[in-house]
Amino acid sequence: MKKYVIAGAGARSLHMFAKPMASEWSDRIKLAGVYDKNPVRAALLSEACGHIPVYRTFQDMLAQTRPDVVLVATADHTHHTYIIEALRAGCDVISEKPMTIDEDKCQAILQAEKDSGRKVTVTFNLRFSPYFAQVKQLIADGAIGDVHHMQLEWFLDRRHGADYFRRWHSEMKNSGGLLVHKSTHHFDIANWWIDSAPAEVHAFGSRRVYGDRRANKGERCLTCDFQQSCEFYLDAEQDPFLKQYYLQAEQEDSYIRDRCVFDDRIDIYDNMSVNVRYDSGVLLTYSLIAYSPYEGWRASINGSQGRLELANVYSNADMSPGDSNWIKLIRNDGTVENIEVRVSAEGHGGGDAKLRQALFEGNLADPLGQQAGSLAGAESLLIGALANRSIAEGRSLPFPSPEDW
Repeated sequence: MKKYVIAGAGARSLHMFAKPMASEWSDRIKLAGVYDKNPVRAALLSEACGHIPVYRTFQDMLAQTRPDVVLVATADHTHHTYIIEALRAGCDVISEKPMTIDEDKCQAILQAEKDSGRKVTVTFNLRFSPYFAQVKQLIADGAIGDVHHMQLEWFLDRRHGADYFRRWHSEMKNSGGLLVHKSTHHFDIANWWIDSAPAEVHAFGSRRVYGDRRANKGERCLTCDFQQSCEFYLDAEQDPFLKQYYLQAEQEDSYIRDRCVFDDRIDIYDNMSVNVRYDSGVLLTYSLIAYSPYEGWRASINGSQGRLELANVYSNADMSPGDSNWIKLIRNDGTVENIEVRVSAEGHGGGDAKLRQALFEGNLADPLGQQAGSLAGAESLLIGALANRSIAEGRSLPFPSPEDW
């Protein structure tokens, strides 16, 4: 039985990992401790998971539990600190996406992994969603021949999208912006489907809705004078989770969960477009907006023998799609095949549960390469990091080769 500890006690850590680990996986793994810089959140997660030990520091947790695996689910800009320290302590690491937020931190993680001989796994749950896996299988089976071009459009609605501009994600130094924090999922899926290494990145980005764009604003929703007139007002006191885990915990670390989406500290983009050229010659055209009237994604993949048309429009951040989705396969002779994929409405289209199975059951067959290591983590985050730099510098940038990492 392997021993696990968790760094980070936020919503993703609690629902995706800690609670399932302490219940449905308790016969296979031992959840030995949790650390979070906010002791209130750590204590709440502990209580929800059968009162697992809470540690005052990450170092204390490593020294006293001597875990086999450390699960990192802290704020993005701190991932590298915990990953590297865990590797040096002789532990394998499971990291929430993104693995980290920039080139230097990525290089440091890869070097520590190499030096330690341990393993970093990155949790790309979309690979495990039946819909995304079916697309991978179709491409692998040659349904459209050799892939030439992919267009991927992702749109966040004004509830989900706006929430990134209230939290720590709203500053580049914390998250790398949405092109790293959010798009790392999307770039990983594109990389996985295309099965080629990125070679060049060119991007554009702007803020068109959020940020310092409104005079009538306050520091936070809780105390704002414009609650009645603001379409982005969030009443965190009416949400039991936000109230308990954040409002009642903010005295410990001064983290305000309901900051104004028009705060002048915001420096990430809400309007983004990225072009990627791959070593194989495949071209990717990608866009992300964070202010759509509704939420979902669309893609088309064009190959030598046909085209796949993909889409999923959903109503919440968990990507709950209903009972089934459809893939349209259009062959060069004009014939069309509509392929139904049975999906789960829970946990990112069924991906979360399948990812946990791969993480905690071990030794499972992986014919599609759904389990992602540090190389996949690096390639996806570096597209976003280079896109940010491309926007700032106004030019196309070469993608670093793995030999340079």
